Amino acid sequence: MARIVMKFGGTSMAGTERIRRVAGIVKRQQEAGHEVAVVVSAMAGETDRLVNFCREANALYDPAEYDVVVASGEQVTSGLLALTLQAMGCKARSWLGWQVPIRTDDAHAKARIEDIDSDSLVASMAAGEIAVIPGFQGVSPEGRVTTLGRGGSDTSAVAVAAAVKADRCDIYTDVDGVYTTDPRIVAKARKLPLVTYEEMLELASVGSKVLQTRSVSLAMKENVRVQVLSSFIDENAPAADTIPGTLIVSDEELANSNLEGSDMERQLITGIAADKNEAKVTLTRVPDRPGAVASIFAPLAESNINVDMIIQNVAKDKGETDVTFTVPQADLVRAQALLEERKDAIGYYRLIADGNVAKISVVGVGMRSHAGVASTMFKTLADRGINIIAISTSEIKVSVLIDTDETELAVRVLHTAYGLDAAA
Repeated sequence: MARIVMKFGGTSMAGTERIRRVAGIVKRQQEAGHEVAVVVSAMAGETDRLVNFCREANALYDPAEYDVVVASGEQVTSGLLALTLQAMGCKARSWLGWQVPIRTDDAHAKARIEDIDSDSLVASMAAGEIAVIPGFQGVSPEGRVTTLGRGGSDTSAVAVAAAVKADRCDIYTDVDGVYTTDPRIVAKARKLPLVTYEEMLELASVGSKVLQTRSVSLAMKENVRVQVLSSFIDENAPAADTIPGTLIVSDEELANSNLEGSDMERQLITGIAADKNEAKVTLTRVPDRPGAVASIFAPLAESNINVDMIIQNVAKDKGETDVTFTVPQADLVRAQALLEERKDAIGYYRLIADGNVAKISVVGVGMRSHAGVASTMFKTLADRGINIIAISTSEIKVSVLIDTDETELAVRVLHTAYGLDAAA
């Protein structure tokens, strides 16, 4: 018998028929003798609908009230799944974030989980009850509802798995694993049997939509074994967890694995990710003096706006510099407002915003032992006339910023250039 946390995404919960299918998967796990907790997302499209309501009400909305609105989506699906399980003869109940409780900081819309009091959950699971938990939400020190950011249900699931000391955390999505790139863009993309925490962290951070970045970081920190599976299987098919998906594992487990394709030396590039949810901000003629750059990024950090790529060009003859950086599309309006409020303090001349950009990244642990990854990327894009706006790198990643209209072409040519296409 194992203790399992199962997470189902929005497409898996999109309507009563799909919720019934999810309930069947959950019931089979309990009937196999396992203790089960389930974390659910809102129905597909529901969070976007609720976010739009907030924007229509107030473009510069109060994040605390935003959380009240958008957290309702997961509350609905958790209750519906509990009801459906009960109708199937299962003992089940829903647990809202404040009932568990899932304690977070007070960074509304981007809260971080600080602690989960799991005693009640563990007792409930041990008594044969299926705990159904709405993902994406928690409770602040002041007792207000908080949300964890888009895709936060993955983080909720991993955090719950760590808190209850689960044997594994199964993430059920509309895809059956992690691929070398988005199969909707590249038909020859291959499913990967194993991916390291570090690779998955990079892939998630640069646009892969399979898992949220913070969920992977937390899984690596807490050593939670994560499995990515598909919930879209036929009624008479084998149990979902018997169908090969992708395991997110440590470097050591990958190195010791006998699975085909897990040789770290052969695996130069693991995957290619694209992210169109980037926006570019340029501040022109910023004074070239100590503290000038800090005056730009300090207020953004205080407002929990993540900054990614940063480029600074110094015009030495004028003592001025242009500073370019990227922020998430969803934060662009807030970032512009903050910087315009501080225009005099920063001393820049003009703010130029561009939402028509995309980030393309190649990721792989093999970069540590192979040279030439970046040059292959740059040459491949140049050969197709794709201009690079900005570049950033890490030990196992190279990312470039390009025009969003060239995203799919860039992904296809790079997938082929690095030999990732599946055999015909």
